[in-house]
Amino acid sequence: MEPSGPKSQPEDVPTSNARPTSVRHLIVFVAFLASVILYLDRFCVSFAENYIREDLGLTKSDMTWIQSAFFWSYALAQVPSGWMSDRFGARGIYAFYIVLWSVFTGLIGMAHGFLFLAMMRLGCGLWQAGAYPTSAALLGRWIPINRRGTASSFVGLGGRLGNAIAQLLTGYLILMFVPADATPLLDESTLLNRSELIEKLVPAASGQPVAVTNAPAKTVTRSAIAERVWQRLPDDVRETLSTQTESPDIAVLLRGLNDVLRQPDLYDEETFRPFQPEREAIKTLERQQAGETLTEGETVRLNRLLLEAAFRNEIGKLYTRGWRPVLIVYGLAGVIVAGVFWFSFRDRPHDHPLCNSAETDLIDAGRVPQDSVTASLRQPFPWRAILRSRTLWADSVVQITTNVGWIFLVTLLPRYLIEVHRVSIIPRAWMSSIPALLGIGGMLLGGRLTDWMVSRFGLKWGRMLPISLTKFGAAAAYLACLWIDAPWPATVALSLAYFFTDLGVAGIWAIKQDIGGKYIGSILGWGNMWGNLGAAIAPPLLYNKLLGENPTVTEWNHVFLLCAGSFVLSGVAALWIDASQRVE
Repeated sequence: MEPSGPKSQPEDVPTSNARPTSVRHLIVFVAFLASVILYLDRFCVSFAENYIREDLGLTKSDMTWIQSAFFWSYALAQVPSGWMSDRFGARGIYAFYIVLWSVFTGLIGMAHGFLFLAMMRLGCGLWQAGAYPTSAALLGRWIPINRRGTASSFVGLGGRLGNAIAQLLTGYLILMFVPADATPLLDESTLLNRSELIEKLVPAASGQPVAVTNAPAKTVTRSAIAERVWQRLPDDVRETLSTQTESPDIAVLLRGLNDVLRQPDLYDEETFRPFQPEREAIKTLERQQAGETLTEGETVRLNRLLLEAAFRNEIGKLYTRGWRPVLIVYGLAGVIVAGVFWFSFRDRPHDHPLCNSAETDLIDAGRVPQDSVTASLRQPFPWRAILRSRTLWADSVVQITTNVGWIFLVTLLPRYLIEVHRVSIIPRAWMSSIPALLGIGGMLLGGRLTDWMVSRFGLKWGRMLPISLTKFGAAAAYLACLWIDAPWPATVALSLAYFFTDLGVAGIWAIKQDIGGKYIGSILGWGNMWGNLGAAIAPPLLYNKLLGENPTVTEWNHVFLLCAGSFVLSGVAALWIDASQRVE
């Protein structure tokens, strides 16, 4: 057992008189950079999900299974990948991982159906599994004991920054990569749900009197926008659709809708007020209202964006064609990061040509001798020690329940903003990124918090209290969402949930380094396995069951209750963690 309290921390001073070099800081920065690309590739699909689903003709349930596929392979590969980093060293293994998950990310941009997309996500999860176990192992070999919490929080910060970048950059890049010659006119592939569209548009389909003149029709259950579009269809199209509501002629429907797209007077402020079109449409309307005359092409594009906003589940998005190049660009960026990692890193401080003896003395102060670390590369996986550790079992419960609540923020938040608050792509990109940006603050503060509490209260309480208390804070933030009915207040509440989650992450990482000894990578892989099983289970088996394909606000609230309850369980389980009990 390690002694607890302030005296357990080594002096952060070298044993030689030379000034220590700062290679350890470079190592942490490179690990930070790898963490950025790790999360960028992991969660860019969450933001692009709506466009991927429409392009490939998938259901919302299909997409949650695809999101889950990543976490199944990611979770189950944690233990072997952690052992591999302990067995073979971090330099070659981590560079190998980065290249492979980047290739699979790029291949997602070439997906043509559910099976191919699911296989690519499984591949991404498989090769990303070793990232954090390997990072923990390299930090354990490069960072002095009393700086591990801070270093861990900095690397974890890279992940949160990568998540924020994934949401924000993906939104802008999708717009940038929409082909300039993409036609705004509708075709069969852009009618996502023909029967629903007919039911909304045609009075006869909803049991109302048919109006085939330009006189206003009486609206009972149909929306004002449906009535407005109906009245602008050519007379022959309305007559045909009114008599063919069960099996309408799609060519006739498309001809009528495309005729509506060419009409310069489709927009009416009162009619379209309930909907939030894309920012491009808003800017075009501002030009029109300022007296500028739009070209026919601009008019068609504006009206297409207006109809997309009004019929989100029935008419495909103009921006759908922009998601594929984004994934390919991200894949190429990952290969570059792998090269940076390979040239910058060495497995041990003693092997790095730029690391002087003063720095290696500083790093080695208060830890096992370097030859013991080297010997750890030949150790088998410590099954018996792990299975007998009460702390690791408590930590496993903490991680699985935390991820059941947290995974909503990185997979379903963009969908929630679309379906409940009708937020368009660029505001949605900002709202989806803000929780992760606030999480960066939590990650930075969390490392300093746990290190400070260890120096003040000892290893056990200094690690356990920050982990436990932050879970209750996240639960309270989710409960606040039950009384919120506007997008920005909801974003603030969910950002607080993210902040509190990340405030406890550095402590979870540091525990593995405290108790792991020569098995750091293996033990962090064990904990990550359980956490990501929670992330794998929640979207398809829990969220899907509560939400279905077209959830109401009440059903979204049920998900918030699930997330809050999961965080409460996590906070209680954390009370059994004792970082002073080594597994060896």
